[in-house]
Amino acid sequence: MINTWCVFDFHDKEKQLEELTEKSKDPDLWEDPANAQQVMKQIASTREEVENLQAIKQRTKDAIELASLEDESLQGELEREAEVLETVLNKLDFDSMLSGEYDRGNAILAIHAGAGGTDSQDWAEMLERMYLRWIENRGFRSEILDLSEGEEAGIKSVTIAVEGRYAYGYLHPEKGVHRLVRLSPYDSSHRRHTSFALVEVLPQVEDKTSVEIDSNDIRIDTYRSAGAGGQNVQKNDTAVRITHIPTGLVVTCQNERSQSQNRENAMKVLRARLLEIQQQEKEQKISELRGEYQKAEWGSQIRSYILHPYQMVKDHRTDYEVGNTQAVLDGDLDGFIEAYLRS
Repeated sequence: MINTWCVFDFHDKEKQLEELTEKSKDPDLWEDPANAQQVMKQIASTREEVENLQAIKQRTKDAIELASLEDESLQGELEREAEVLETVLNKLDFDSMLSGEYDRGNAILAIHAGAGGTDSQDWAEMLERMYLRWIENRGFRSEILDLSEGEEAGIKSVTIAVEGRYAYGYLHPEKGVHRLVRLSPYDSSHRRHTSFALVEVLPQVEDKTSVEIDSNDIRIDTYRSAGAGGQNVQKNDTAVRITHIPTGLVVTCQNERSQSQNRENAMKVLRARLLEIQQQEKEQKISELRGEYQKAEWGSQIRSYILHPYQMVKDHRTDYEVGNTQAVLDGDLDGFIEAYLRS
């Protein structure tokens, strides 16, 4: 039983908590407030993990002691407790797979309509709804940073900040092209259409020093936020567009009424995109050295959602598939995420 806890790095977590707590006692820590806040966040997160593991360990020990009494009147209670513990341990086992540098942190989720006109813009909005449902079911927090609506229906793109433990770790398997096949509601002949949308998942960069942005490398423009009309139209130039000159990256944020808040959110997204470029360059160099690098093309969809002539959602990387398409579109994504991580 003791060896089982090694899988979850129980003793390492305790040691990490001790080291962080000792670090927080450094009188010079708060000379750098941003770093100090990061340390305090790590302490709170690690302490919660340690306390959860301690509670589960004690609960398991208590159940084993009760079982050793061989009292038949406790059989039902023990069976229920065993089911609960199995669920909890399976979740811990799942979380233990998320060991990447940014897996435990927050994420930025972006959805872009692809080829297919109005159908693809409608598909992008369907994906937005699906992910917002999944985020809500997970108990995470979401904030729409930027939204560009389609001309007739749906959306051209949306950028969402997702906050919650392991948000990036859970979401990063969703990155890629998603394909929808259905009878188009926008086709007068009601023919079958194929639509595409691109899902991006970026880690939120808490430590600003890890991605430094020179103020001379960016151009900041402000403009009036697009709205639905009437009282919702902004009278001031609160929307922000930031262009990173060396890379040509352009980030827009217009969902907040405050220009400073939109600017802060735009910088958050820009920093995440620059980090992704750094990671891609690093991975590409490693792959080229190994002779494994292959260019990823837009058409290489990771998942297909078939609504006609039959109902199925299939992930092409793992072959995991589900027949209940409505459940998936309502946010039931855990099976796909787990299959990818375990693969």
